[in-house]
Amino acid sequence: MNLSIWGAARQVTGSMHLLETDGYKILIDCGLDYEKDTWIEENEQFPFQPTEINLVVLTHAHIDHSGNLPTLVRFGFEGQILCTSPTADLTELLLLDSVNIFLNKQRKNRKGKRGFSAGPKPLYLQKHVMETVDRFVTIAFNKAFRINGQISLTFIPVGHLLGAAAAIFTIEEHGIKKTIAFSGDLGRKNYPVLRDPETLPEVDYLVCESTYGGRMHKATQSVDELLTETILETCVKSPGRLIIPAFSVGRTQALVYSLNKIFKKGLIPKVKVFVDSPMATYATDIFRKHHHLVSDEAQEFYKNSGDEFEFDNLEYIQDMNASKAISNYYEPCIIISSAGMLEGGRIQDHLYYNISNYYCTILFIGYCSKGTLGHRLLRGDPIINLRHRELSVFATIKQTDLFSGHGDHNDLVNFVKQQDPQKLKKVFLVHGEMSSLESLSQALNDNHYQVEIAKRGLKYQLD
Repeated sequence: MNLSIWGAARQVTGSMHLLETDGYKILIDCGLDYEKDTWIEENEQFPFQPTEINLVVLTHAHIDHSGNLPTLVRFGFEGQILCTSPTADLTELLLLDSVNIFLNKQRKNRKGKRGFSAGPKPLYLQKHVMETVDRFVTIAFNKAFRINGQISLTFIPVGHLLGAAAAIFTIEEHGIKKTIAFSGDLGRKNYPVLRDPETLPEVDYLVCESTYGGRMHKATQSVDELLTETILETCVKSPGRLIIPAFSVGRTQALVYSLNKIFKKGLIPKVKVFVDSPMATYATDIFRKHHHLVSDEAQEFYKNSGDEFEFDNLEYIQDMNASKAISNYYEPCIIISSAGMLEGGRIQDHLYYNISNYYCTILFIGYCSKGTLGHRLLRGDPIINLRHRELSVFATIKQTDLFSGHGDHNDLVNFVKQQDPQKLKKVFLVHGEMSSLESLSQALNDNHYQVEIAKRGLKYQLD
């Protein structure tokens, strides 16, 4: 049995791992790699023949794990893609959104009839997404699925996102049984809407993400306390606007549920809430469809108080005219819109009209990578460029990591410590910046685990 790490090796994006046994090739995740300047061209260059891959196993829907699947199909992959049912639904939504992003970028690069280059072609189109979706085969959590006579797969819930799973393979090779687990992305305990990560069975090898290695979540207050304090300060004590950039899938649902609980408790007046993201509306319907998989707390809330994603002062915005009309709403309000890093989407409209408003607060609930507009605001830039205009930043800028869907350093260490260090032969660390990988590696070494910070393309023989 051989393991090759072809993505998210000593970086975060582009998860893609190849497991080979007796000529059978399984690709675990196939994500987009955003970390190169020529990322479209780079993502077209697979380090193996897509036609030779027998099976893909998808841990969860996020684009850095699923986003290059249509390219794999476009270049000849003809096998099945195994995932959970929520992952299949959310992945289809996110992949179709990726097509729109590709096409919008191409339109921006096009210079009409002047003869200038239109830029790189889209990585894939809607037809490739639909061909990919046709290959999805969904399997349930905690039930062994027989892939062939020698290989079985079990999905274990890990939080992080609805449907997210660790993939556990049991492989019989030359009469010897071997087990290997791929963590996917590990969630955190007590996250709004989602269930806590479950304990993994003992395995021989573990491929573990390291996103928050060396970093801890700040827990000085709860989600409900943070939101209550911010809304009181922004919308009650002064007639202001609270704008929350939030990713449409996962973060928005957690945020809406948290607001619902706060309003139901009567902790604050019922301030108007706009969710201005059609994609978030579709994603919320998927959460409703798979309601049996949300947290016990959310299910109990549903029994006692009704739909956790719906309340009187909440309005989901669909068409663009309704979105533009929000700028004419002069009462205090909360606006939730995507994209989370401010690099596109309707959030830019709200930013344009409110960034110079002293009575506005912009609350970031997610990570903003370097070079993004969100990052520039968080570092304190006094002026930003938006729609070819320089705008002074008078709005209050805040950030919290309470809505981060990733487990922190201690969560990752405790996740690995579920395994007996005398029986776990090796931990391969992936999906992290080098500083995070090194911090987590040191902590695990201190707990007597054999650790390898995986290198891209190196073939590891698993005895």
